[in-house]
Amino acid sequence: MSAPNIRRAVQLLPACATTGIGSLPHTQVELGLQAALALDIPFLPQLPVGKPSELMIPAALEGLPGLAFDEEGLCTVDLAAWQAGRAAFEARLEAAFQSGQFEAFEPSPEACRAWRPFLWEVEARKLAFAKAQLAGPFTVRSVARTTDGQPALEVPGLDEAMYRLSLARSLAMVKALRRAGTTPLFYLDEPGLYALQRTNPRHLIAMQELKLLVVALQREGALVGLHCCGNTDWAALLDVQPDLLSLDVRLSLDAMVEAGAALERFLAAGATLSLGIIPTDLASTYEVGELVDSVEATLKAALPAGFTFAQVVSTVVLTPACGLAMRSVIDAERILEELKVAQRRLRSALSAERPSVDTVNPH
Repeated sequence: MSAPNIRRAVQLLPACATTGIGSLPHTQVELGLQAALALDIPFLPQLPVGKPSELMIPAALEGLPGLAFDEEGLCTVDLAAWQAGRAAFEARLEAAFQSGQFEAFEPSPEACRAWRPFLWEVEARKLAFAKAQLAGPFTVRSVARTTDGQPALEVPGLDEAMYRLSLARSLAMVKALRRAGTTPLFYLDEPGLYALQRTNPRHLIAMQELKLLVVALQREGALVGLHCCGNTDWAALLDVQPDLLSLDVRLSLDAMVEAGAALERFLAAGATLSLGIIPTDLASTYEVGELVDSVEATLKAALPAGFTFAQVVSTVVLTPACGLAMRSVIDAERILEELKVAQRRLRSALSAERPSVDTVNPH
């Protein structure tokens, strides 16, 4: 499916469909899969508890020469080891791009135990949509450091190799999901974009690279999400033109809708929002109905002219605000149940606005 055509699939998403951001606190693959498959759009569960190789940055950078990481998932690259393995690594990347064969860059069981079982479930269940995710290249290169403390984003050669690895692994995962017979929703997890500065030339280049990655994945038949759980330059993210922009509603929805012109361009292109509607911070106190009422009020008050609440909400995706790996299993289960409560409330508000709307978008 070509890049212009894939976005039409946004209109086929169930109204207010539920999915997850990615990580879960379960330690058994079967239980993690069970939770992930229970949502409208099943998602690939990342299970890093007791397995730091499944944390977002180590998993994304798997296979990079010189990579090391600690129990918290903080990654460092030994430049001497990187240089020693660089030629062979870059040759592997180049061969994959030349041939279009990316299977070698799919996650290994070390990086994601649930990857192969998830693909099997996607194919066996004949899922129309399935979600997977990977740490995005801006975050990976901003967070990973050399052993002398430099961000990888500032190290020529290493910077480019990390970007190409992100591209190869993303393509590998999308292609595998397509072979399993589904339309992938593929989210690039970019919490590091909270630090985005348009005055930094390297950041501007990285945003152009991110846009190229989004287009490459769309051309492979994926709906591409861009997730940032911190506040950022929302106009810049909207102008990357992902198919779904994913954000923490309590933290960022009011700020995001202020980017009026960029939001108008985004919606006019047929894209939609992925609303992290249930807080995942243990310190939060909330009532689900009030969260939904707040979303409704914000969207009705601040959507660009020409876009109605019903039009926008009929395609939004609902998620927890962030990954759940750092919560207990009991907390994670409660949050996923509250997500379904929020869905019912938002669908009810949608029906009140447009009584003819079904639970599946009729377009």
